[in-house]
Amino acid sequence: METITVHPQTKEQLSALEIVLNAMNIPLKEEESPYNADFVAKIKRGEKAAREGKGIKVNVANLWK
Repeated sequence: METITVHPQTKEQLSALEIVLNAMNIPLKEEESPYNADFVAKIKRGEKAAREGKGIKVNVANLWK
C-alpha cells in the first residue's frame, strides 16, 4: 500500500513502535545507516560541544591565510 518513514528519537519510542506494529501485523523493515558508526559518533560529539559553547570559531575571511 504505502510506505511511511518514522524517526524515533529514543530506544523507548522505537520499542513502542515495534510493539504496536507487531500487534497490528504490520511488517517492519529496519534499515542500517549508510554512515560509519564512528563517524556519526564524532559528529554528535562535535554538535554537543558546539551547543555547550566549546570549540573554535574560524573567521572565513582568514581561512586561506
